[in-house]
Amino acid sequence: MERKVICIVGPTCSGKTSLGIRLAEMLNGEIISADSRQIYKLLDIGTAKPTSKELQECKHHFINKLNPDRDFNVSMFELDGLKTINRIFLKEKYPIVVGGSGLYVKALVDGIFNSVDADEEFRKSLLKLREKYGNEHLYKELEKVDPESAVKMKPSNWKRVIRALEVYHITGKRIGDLQKKHKRNDEYIFEQHGLSWNRDILYQNIEMRVNHMIENGLIEEVKNILNKGYDKGLNSLNTVGYKEIIAFLDEEITLERAIELIKRNTRRFAKRQMTWFRKDERIIWHKVEKESDLNQIANTVAVDFL
Repeated sequence: MERKVICIVGPTCSGKTSLGIRLAEMLNGEIISADSRQIYKLLDIGTAKPTSKELQECKHHFINKLNPDRDFNVSMFELDGLKTINRIFLKEKYPIVVGGSGLYVKALVDGIFNSVDADEEFRKSLLKLREKYGNEHLYKELEKVDPESAVKMKPSNWKRVIRALEVYHITGKRIGDLQKKHKRNDEYIFEQHGLSWNRDILYQNIEMRVNHMIENGLIEEVKNILNKGYDKGLNSLNTVGYKEIIAFLDEEITLERAIELIKRNTRRFAKRQMTWFRKDERIIWHKVEKESDLNQIANTVAVDFL
């Protein structure tokens, strides 16, 4: 069989999960979740994970795989994701990548540079500098040694700034130059499909989803995670929906304000997602006006794919 992989992308609340399941049923496929938060156990309601019924309808990968205090990054996803794609093909099924984490999708489609080891001591020294002098100080250090990479970043992207400084410290070379040399063999053909909604309708979907999350126990879910001893400062909990509810539980804001912030921050997140995906001209966009449109889109994608 031709080693083609479907990718379903788009902003939060756009129907990616529903479309992915439809396609998996039509094409005898398995779903690879490209969502940086759905991989964590216990984070169910706030990440809009597929329901138990949906998880039973077809095989999903990278959902409920790790405890909230475990580290997971895009490089690990690339490595494990490519292995998973290969295993799915060996079963004579089609992999269907579904998710809104743009960097995770890009890791599978184009590859992510990760050949330089970490220098933990040097990284700790940079973190201390950040704590003492702020993000701007690190950014200026990067401008001195790698201005080309600095132009592509912002001081607020301090993790990327630190990584670029670390790579230069270890190799004496700019991270961008090394990334250009990093190529992965093109073993698969990736076909990307995006879901495009009218912004006002998408924002209405977000409003309804957040209300639904609160009604279905998001506050209790966050309490349960914290009661199990997980630190509220974990990266997995630094996520829209969780950080606002944590602020409410800490009595920093009211519940009404927390809900308002979740809706606002989710809208902003959706906007950033669309900005990211729109840059990739390979994505085939499908206009969606209502959820029932997903059935026709599934038919179109499946027929074209085969």
